[in-house]
Amino acid sequence: MSITTAQVFLDTNRTIAPISPLLFGGFAEHMGRCIYEGIYDPESPHADERGLRKDVMQALRDQSYTVIRYPGGNFLSGYNWLDGVGPKAQRPRRRDLAWQSLETNQFGTNEFIEFCTAVDVAPMLAVNMGTGSIQSASDLVEYCNVPGGTYWSDLRASHGFRDPHNVRYWCVGNEMDGPWQIGHLDAVAYGKKALEAAKMMKWQDPTIETILCGSSNDLMPTYPEWDRTALEIAWEHVDYLSMHYYINNREEDTASYLASAARFERFVDTLEGTLRYVKAKRRSAHDVYLSWDEWQVWHSIGTPLEGGWTEAPRLAEDVYTLEDALVVAQWLNVFLRKSHVLKIACVAQIVNVISWLQARRDGLLKQPSYYAFKLVSNHARGKALEALVKAPGLETKQYGVVPALDVSASYDREAQQGALFVVNRSQTEAVVTDLVWQNGKTIHIDEVWQLAGSDPKEANTWDEPNRLVANGISAPTVKDRQATVLLPPLSFTAFTFRLE
Repeated sequence: MSITTAQVFLDTNRTIAPISPLLFGGFAEHMGRCIYEGIYDPESPHADERGLRKDVMQALRDQSYTVIRYPGGNFLSGYNWLDGVGPKAQRPRRRDLAWQSLETNQFGTNEFIEFCTAVDVAPMLAVNMGTGSIQSASDLVEYCNVPGGTYWSDLRASHGFRDPHNVRYWCVGNEMDGPWQIGHLDAVAYGKKALEAAKMMKWQDPTIETILCGSSNDLMPTYPEWDRTALEIAWEHVDYLSMHYYINNREEDTASYLASAARFERFVDTLEGTLRYVKAKRRSAHDVYLSWDEWQVWHSIGTPLEGGWTEAPRLAEDVYTLEDALVVAQWLNVFLRKSHVLKIACVAQIVNVISWLQARRDGLLKQPSYYAFKLVSNHARGKALEALVKAPGLETKQYGVVPALDVSASYDREAQQGALFVVNRSQTEAVVTDLVWQNGKTIHIDEVWQLAGSDPKEANTWDEPNRLVANGISAPTVKDRQATVLLPPLSFTAFTFRLE
């Protein structure tokens, strides 16, 4: 192992934007074992009286999730929300065409709201723009948010929920640009349908915020024209543009994979430019922000995912390694660096399906990415800081030369507390790094945690569940507003500091 040097300069006055708490969200879809045998498993010894998994909920609380999106995903575009409300014995069993599975509908809208309350997160509901109508979208908002005295709100009360759910965030469809989507539309047809749905939904409850389907990824042939077209049609009645993105290291090019932040930033920058263009073209005073409401490493993407017409089939239960965790950490760094335009983010998914939480009926395994997310979600507060990084370059096939260090930081002025997050992308070189605060305050580093290993393919297993975790390490001493730390290769390090 060789050693190089770097510097990270911080100034608590050099801010980017407030960090939206909704950046630390999750996604739960009726896919595989996410809902059944994940969130909801009455047969598990860990289930509460409602059938909700207590160990899963505690792990989600520990990650400080703030919002969870539901019920899909591709499942959404063939889903009738009425199938999942009312007495469970009367709910129909349906074929889910999206994942070729059997849907029992034993878990639906009201169970999801109870789950969100138990985990202390805001619910984000999605309306079906595939087989669903603008009327059904409006009806669901009425069912959830109107206090009472109308058909749909009284139906909710008859189902045992007298008080409204007050759901604020609403996705108007899912990935409608994708030919794989049930009821796929072109950009004009989708934009018109989304506009009319959003109008009705907001007439039901003017306080809600709506999310327009954007491009499913940057490889779509319609990207970013889809985004521009749909936005130009629906701009005044939507509040966010959805972004979806999955990545993997199928090419076994670890150096490029560990530089994925370059790709993530390019995706945000393109869509931010699209937002600015449409706002200017429409001469609008209304702002639309970005909602990255599906993101994750997904190794099995592109392989056939067919449930065999069974209940809760095992789909996309990927194993996540150290290199995956370092990519997740960089993704979160990008969220902070782009916090001026990115206001919502939901990792897909929260348990079992493309998730760093894997549940068996009798236990729960936390994969390395769990700890990377937890470090940022628990400590990034206040405003994002614009860190100045001077680090050696690493050559990659896909992105050219990238800095060895990927960095983000935050500072809560009221609490006078901050956090610094640093990924060392190098596979071979430790980096001796000077941390320098430039704004003339006395600095104290309180705690330091590190997730690191020597093999990028190393993972946690049921036999060795703690092989890769975030360990507390000794905090360096700050002298004259400067501290020096050794960042090992293949590492993610989080620091908390305070100003005195």
